[in-house]
Amino acid sequence: MAAGPVVQRLADLAVRLLGPDVAQVSLIGEVQTAAVVSGPGAGRPGTELPLAASLCAVTVELGQPLVVRDAAVDPRVADRLPISAGEVGAYLGVPLDGWQGALCVFGAAPRDWTDRDVAVLELLAECVAAELRLAEVSAESEAAGWRWALAIDAAEIGSFDWDAVGDQLTWDDRLLAVYGWDRPAFPGTLSALIERLHPDDAEGVRATISTALTTGEGFDQEHRVRLPSGEVRWVRARGRAVLDDAGTAVRVVGVAHDSTQRRRAETQVSRVLESMPAAFFSLGRDWAFTYVNVEAERLLGSGREVLLGGDLWEFFPDAVGSDFEVHYRQAMESGEPSVFQAWYPPPLDSWYEVRAWPSAEGLSVYFLDISERRRAEEATRRDAERLALLARVSDTLSTALIDRRGASGALQELTQAVVPGLCDWAIASLVEEDGRLHDVASWHRDPAARPVAASYARLRLAALTNTAPIVAALATGELTVVPDMAAAVGNVLPAGEVREAYWTLDPGTAVALALVARGRVLGAMTLYRGRDRAPMDARERELLREVADRVAVALDSAALQEQQRRMAEELQRSLLTDPPEPEHAEIAVRYVPAVQAAQVGGDWYDAFLQPGGATVVAIGDVVGHDTVAAAAMGQLRSLLRGIAYSSGGGPAAVLSDLDLAMEGLQVRTLATAAVARLEQVDQVRGETRLRWSNAGHPPLLVHTPDGRVEVLATERADLMLGVEPTTSRREQVTVLDPGSTVLLYTDGLVEGSDLPLDDGVARLVGLLAELGELPLEELLDAIVARLRPQGSEDDVALVAVRLRC
Repeated sequence: MAAGPVVQRLADLAVRLLGPDVAQVSLIGEVQTAAVVSGPGAGRPGTELPLAASLCAVTVELGQPLVVRDAAVDPRVADRLPISAGEVGAYLGVPLDGWQGALCVFGAAPRDWTDRDVAVLELLAECVAAELRLAEVSAESEAAGWRWALAIDAAEIGSFDWDAVGDQLTWDDRLLAVYGWDRPAFPGTLSALIERLHPDDAEGVRATISTALTTGEGFDQEHRVRLPSGEVRWVRARGRAVLDDAGTAVRVVGVAHDSTQRRRAETQVSRVLESMPAAFFSLGRDWAFTYVNVEAERLLGSGREVLLGGDLWEFFPDAVGSDFEVHYRQAMESGEPSVFQAWYPPPLDSWYEVRAWPSAEGLSVYFLDISERRRAEEATRRDAERLALLARVSDTLSTALIDRRGASGALQELTQAVVPGLCDWAIASLVEEDGRLHDVASWHRDPAARPVAASYARLRLAALTNTAPIVAALATGELTVVPDMAAAVGNVLPAGEVREAYWTLDPGTAVALALVARGRVLGAMTLYRGRDRAPMDARERELLREVADRVAVALDSAALQEQQRRMAEELQRSLLTDPPEPEHAEIAVRYVPAVQAAQVGGDWYDAFLQPGGATVVAIGDVVGHDTVAAAAMGQLRSLLRGIAYSSGGGPAAVLSDLDLAMEGLQVRTLATAAVARLEQVDQVRGETRLRWSNAGHPPLLVHTPDGRVEVLATERADLMLGVEPTTSRREQVTVLDPGSTVLLYTDGLVEGSDLPLDDGVARLVGLLAELGELPLEELLDAIVARLRPQGSEDDVALVAVRLRC
């Protein structure tokens, strides 16, 4: 803490009045810090000293003046470093009231300190403590944003010394200026002081001095001074009587300063506090109200004439044990400000934002009624939760349906999404193909109760009567609220396992509603809450209705997509024929539909014998994935088969003729394709010539009898079909040994969002090398299982030819 100029002047005054080498204000923490120093032997402010070497620490611990006449022989301090080093021979210290610190004077030589010395230093210590408190209040007020002048301008502090026996009053220059005297004209008597006082205050000052002389105690008094110019000033004086050896008061010494600015500041503070829109009150350290502004009167529902002097906890008993008490006491005990929000029950029934600042005098509390803001925040929070739940439900449904976990799997995910946000446990039902309602999913917030909820879901439909809430929901299509489950269901269930499960779960309330899309009931949901939870309010029921609508639309869309997928798959499968069985080779084929309906319909394969005896295998992929793509695939496959059979041409010629036919017959589609023809070259040696041509399709693979895998690809691929009908097609030739396996496949096997094409082809090459010796049917199954264990985003076709040995 910055001690300020006032404390410095008080230290200077201690040097002038007591004549030591050094006067010092020390604050005690983990170390001693010299906040203010004065005198010819003084060091610099801010100097730190370990507590083990500190005499001020002894003073603070003693809690009363420490008088050391000869430090070297005083057992209380003789072992301290400043004494052993010869820096301190005599010491006089007074603890600062309310502070961990002391005002001390000391010198290098031993000295006899008189009672007057002690009294003077005690008086100055009181002033130091008071000024430190003023500095603290000023700092706290500034931190709170209250930027008004609460601190006294202490530049006009002066000292006085009145010899009561000789009636000789001594003022320094500052005090002379405060009272409007110049030194040559000042009489130096008590009557001179009385002469300058405001008439209404003169008698009070006389009484204060008289009391000090009689009791020998100190005083703190404020009075008005009327200057010759007519100006009126306020003066704050603090003093103490000094007794002689017989106990008679012989002197009064002290300090005084112009407090006019403080008075004006207090008036201004009061005006500000009364006019500001925020509520403010202050409490003493005994928790009694010491100030209440107009807004605080309004918010607290009591006038200041009632509250002032009253105990906080008695006026507001519901604050006891609440956040208010916790934070107020914490601030008071720690000395640290506290900012918090808390609710006070009726009759106030409001939320408050509170800022509490502690001081030596007590607690200053600034607070606002934020009930409306809290209600708005709560509404915003609930809206955010609503949107989050709807998003979670949408994601859950789309993920479950895309993954082909089916409607039952989607509803199981749904019950987990609405628990515990909307209910404590839930059951979801579907209208199955037999037209009957079946419970297909359940979930409970308590893991231990989930088996019981599943058991109840398995048994409840058979046990419920026609008056059950879910029956009403299915019949009306409306949301049905059950305020008392025990009366509606629990007491009418038949004895046995279902009744035991119900009462184990013991729901308090429930809501049932049908899942309806395009006027058709697809299923139902029943959401239960325990007896310790309030029933669903209107906002929650509205949210549940939104959830149900989304679920119903998703289920209906999934059913339509599944219907479309089946149609496309059935159409595609109807166009794919079984492979031939030539004498020199074994042929195996596979078609695996995509996991999503929208991706089925474009892949195809074919295998047949040309009139000359050569075996032709082909594979392709039409751009698009639907029934239209499946139909286009059927056209291309038929055209290719007809061209290859009737012309007897090689793969390149077949693809060129197919491109021209697509143009001429206006088959408006794009497709990739690969065609291979196997021709026996030497029946004795078993060699077979493989001719192939590729129109933008993934490369053919050949597994040789020695375990190698060859990738049949050109440096630059030919154009896909349907781009340029007159493009030139290239044909490649390779010779195969007996036992070789040729593999053709579509990109759904080796490409997807999780697998780049080049990486997929590389993985397939590795699998073929690893598994190439398997029987042909097993080989294709193993390849599909290893590359697409969860199914493919696209449909997949494969053709494999293995030359017989």
